[in-house]
Amino acid sequence: MIVGVPKESFPGERRVALVPAVIPNLVKSGLEVVVEAGAGVEAGYPDAEYTAKGAKILPERAEVFRAADLVVQVLCHGSNDKTGEADLPLLRSGQVLIGFLRPLGTLKTIQEIVARGVTSFSVELMPRSTRAQSMDALSSMGTICGYKAVVIAADTLPRIFPMLTTAAGTIAPGRVLVIGAGVAGLQAIATARRLGAVASAYDLRPAAKEQVQSLGGRFVELPLEAKDAEDAGGYAKAQDESFYRRQRELLARVVAESDVVVTAAVVPGKKSPVLVTREMVAGMAPGSVMAAERGGNCESTRPGEKVVEHGVTIIGWFNLASTVPYHASQMYARNISAFLLHLVKEGRLQLNFEDDIVRETLLTHAGEVVNARVREFFSLPALETQSKGGVR
Repeated sequence: MIVGVPKESFPGERRVALVPAVIPNLVKSGLEVVVEAGAGVEAGYPDAEYTAKGAKILPERAEVFRAADLVVQVLCHGSNDKTGEADLPLLRSGQVLIGFLRPLGTLKTIQEIVARGVTSFSVELMPRSTRAQSMDALSSMGTICGYKAVVIAADTLPRIFPMLTTAAGTIAPGRVLVIGAGVAGLQAIATARRLGAVASAYDLRPAAKEQVQSLGGRFVELPLEAKDAEDAGGYAKAQDESFYRRQRELLARVVAESDVVVTAAVVPGKKSPVLVTREMVAGMAPGSVMAAERGGNCESTRPGEKVVEHGVTIIGWFNLASTVPYHASQMYARNISAFLLHLVKEGRLQLNFEDDIVRETLLTHAGEVVNARVREFFSLPALETQSKGGVR
């Protein structure tokens, strides 16, 4: 089977789905790899490195899609809402597509992939299990984003992070609050600590407390109990507005005492809850920084922009993983190559529906949206075979 790696087309995207280092293992397993010319250049991987590792360079994007049995991308149609649609005519029936597809975004984009007869796997749906850990691209990119959010905040803050004892006196350490202690949030805590700040974190999931403390952070406990705080996959569940209103009231004091607030609280498939209001921003000291790893928790955030309100700098940049494309691509490529080696055996795609990794990531197949979680999310009737415990 031939694996195709087209150049990412989303504006400003610098990552690449496979890096040269993973090519030999794929070739050894019987796969061929074709790469669009220049696909890895912006990430720091020139064409010559791909050919040296056994890949073939093709000059045109259409040639890559035409040659490939499996197409691997970072941002596929669905997650690429700017230029992804242009790839639809290049896809063909029976072809396999793997990457970020935003399966809980809009049903229209999924149905467009279905209409092309494509078998697609959404890496966002990878189960959080030990078996799937090496394939968990969402966690890998979350790690990068959490790190970069704190680095950007530290660069923006008109103070320094670490405590310093100098001839000019002692400088107090910076105070960083992380809201949302998932993968990105935990990496933000670790990065803030490495830079010398005092880090605190809040998460509505009680299980997060031990993880925060293990990184040297202080867990902010509020006299507030969430109902069904997390789902079976370990993700936070949405709460009602009365809960969020009380949460904001209790968080206001903690936010006001912080030099930097990193908001990383997300609910899969839902709009990120507003946890920091404009009034809370106004209560922060001038020069403070609000950094949004995914954009949605602060009422004042403007996606893709950096604004100043009440002397507080609010950074709403997104796609932070693309700002460090070399290592982001390296991590993503390791996840995707592990997934490919799991799916392809003896030169053939093996769709073992008893395998939870296959079953939970498979989004479209044989002209249907086959993922049970996605069908339920969009209120689609369960497929007959799903009601009997599987997909065929």
